[in-house]
Amino acid sequence: MKAIDTVRKQVQESVSVKTALLQDEKLLAQIARAADICVDAYRRGNKVMFAGNGGSAADAQHLAGELVNKFYFNRPGLPAIALSTDTSIMTAISNDFGFNRIFARQIEAQGVPGDVFIGISTSGNSQNLVEALPACQAKGITSIALTGSRPSQMDAYDITIKAPSAETPRIQECQTLIGHIICCIIEAAIFGQNP
Repeated sequence: MKAIDTVRKQVQESVSVKTALLQDEKLLAQIARAADICVDAYRRGNKVMFAGNGGSAADAQHLAGELVNKFYFNRPGLPAIALSTDTSIMTAISNDFGFNRIFARQIEAQGVPGDVFIGISTSGNSQNLVEALPACQAKGITSIALTGSRPSQMDAYDITIKAPSAETPRIQECQTLIGHIICCIIEAAIFGQNP
């Protein structure tokens, strides 16, 4: 296969996943509901926490940055934390309690009732994200999972938004879009401007 054919194939696969998302009214409603939950949290003075592993850790940082800084327009920052950024905290927790506790322990320390936690995983079975759920429940924190289409352990979250694909690159591309939509809705609702 020539490189140009691979380019076309990859773009078409990405378009197909986004078309499937656009045609799934239930999935679109879940995204809107997740955004509304975040808006309500911000209106109460709460924050949003994000976490993921590998590329999903980068996505967590990316989305936290969109909220803390700005998305479409200049406005005051919104409190958001990516729990995958502090290497001293993560290695201390990993050393003392194990890698599977790196997010749960931070939620226990940083989370307060009314916050929102968004866990990002292509498989939905990352143990450190699965173990974050009881910590959220104990603190009264709403949990939102961004996963792929397969059944997973993160289906137990309060809301699970499943990208309509089982392929990691397509899931990640769709999760970025979903994250951007959530940021767009939050920014417009809190600050009264639409892009």
